[in-house]
Amino acid sequence: MFTPLMLTVRGISAAFALTLLALSSTVSGAEYLELSQLRQRELAQLVRNDCGSCHGLTLKGGLGPALLPESLRDKSIEGLRETILRGRTGTAMPPWSVFISEIEANWIVEQLMKGFPDAH
Repeated sequence: MFTPLMLTVRGISAAFALTLLALSSTVSGAEYLELSQLRQRELAQLVRNDCGSCHGLTLKGGLGPALLPESLRDKSIEGLRETILRGRTGTAMPPWSVFISEIEANWIVEQLMKGFPDAH
């Protein structure tokens, strides 16, 4: 029997991908530069839960490196954004551009650089 869980999208289960897609919102153009409070909470939850599965639930590192301000201090904002959106070839870091926009990736980087908020 074929189930959606059998599908994979770039190494991510279809059910997981659909969940993330449902959480994502379309943010485009200069007319919408600020993310809603709801979307910020959704992104915080995504980072804590989904990114945290590799980077540690407290973002102190695990399979992936720590995502704390002190560990990111020497990294460029553009490089971090591109890593989030495009992933890292040859590593477990997948591309997230299917699920989040560039504006949302920028927001995530800004939050990581100053200490990521808890998801509420």
